[in-house]
Amino acid sequence: MPERIPVTIVTGFLGAGKTTLIRHLLKHARGRRLALIVNEFGDLGVDGDILKACGDETCPEDAIIELANGCICCTVADDFAPAIETLLKRDPRPDHIVVETSGLALPKPLVKAFDWPTLRSKLTVDGVVAVVDSAAVAEGRFADDPDAVAAQRLADPSLDHDNPLEEVYEDQLLCADLIVLNKADLLDEPTLDKLRQEVRGQVPRAVKVLAAREGRIDAGVLLGLGAAAEDDLQSRPSHHDFELEHDHDDFRSFVVELPRVADPDELVRRLSEVAEAHDVLRMKGFVAVDEKPLRLLVQGVGGRFRREYDRPWGLQEDRRGRLVVIGERHVDEAAIRAALSA
Repeated sequence: MPERIPVTIVTGFLGAGKTTLIRHLLKHARGRRLALIVNEFGDLGVDGDILKACGDETCPEDAIIELANGCICCTVADDFAPAIETLLKRDPRPDHIVVETSGLALPKPLVKAFDWPTLRSKLTVDGVVAVVDSAAVAEGRFADDPDAVAAQRLADPSLDHDNPLEEVYEDQLLCADLIVLNKADLLDEPTLDKLRQEVRGQVPRAVKVLAAREGRIDAGVLLGLGAAAEDDLQSRPSHHDFELEHDHDDFRSFVVELPRVADPDELVRRLSEVAEAHDVLRMKGFVAVDEKPLRLLVQGVGGRFRREYDRPWGLQEDRRGRLVVIGERHVDEAAIRAALSA
């Protein structure tokens, strides 16, 4: 099996400096063969031609794909997956792929796509980088040009999430492995330090927060984070975690509640049989085991499952088992529910 190619997802509002950061990365790639997927709109937005004009041999023009058919987190199956397949056919294959999302994209649905069997075997999310317009956020605006962001939202018919900009901003931070406070030179040190503390307070896990000017972050910092974000989704909360309709129409997902079990081995055997019989892509969730104070995490790709006790149940926590089932749109939900409850 060839080694999985690492992917870095760069997210952030329109005008935060995502393109500037990536241009700097391309010029200082330290010999890595990079490939790039760009997803942006509008004259004031990111244009793939800007990056193609870099002319750097580490990322030639035919290794840059521009997706202009809508917000990438809403068009994963239609646009993103085929673009990835195109890049993987390059000879030689890229050493690293960088994905620049639309300013309105929610990064978590995109990270979830890397858990699909067709992508998981070939790629891993090395890290999610959130670029912040420091001056704008310090003034409570999130973006330097809110009118341009509003125009972008109206111009994208694919968007199926219309939550407030504050929630989009929070989702981008909550999914990040590295947060870049760009345009830091526009703030004095006390204001920048206050912003740094505020950002750290919004993310409920240890995430590095770096100040930058004109996106100048070393490639050794941006690449090689080793986050494997597709395996760490539960620590990346989102305002859309329970909105299953945000998933693309080509796929269906639903939640099955499971009672306590006495024998984890028997449970995994039954889950494997159901997955293979009904062509289920993924199963993932938590189960309570009799006489065990620890929560059992079960994860399956097709008929292959693994399980582990991940943490103790909370004193007041409802010990109901919940399993998320993901399949293609034709998957028989009623039959799967019946089989799991038998």
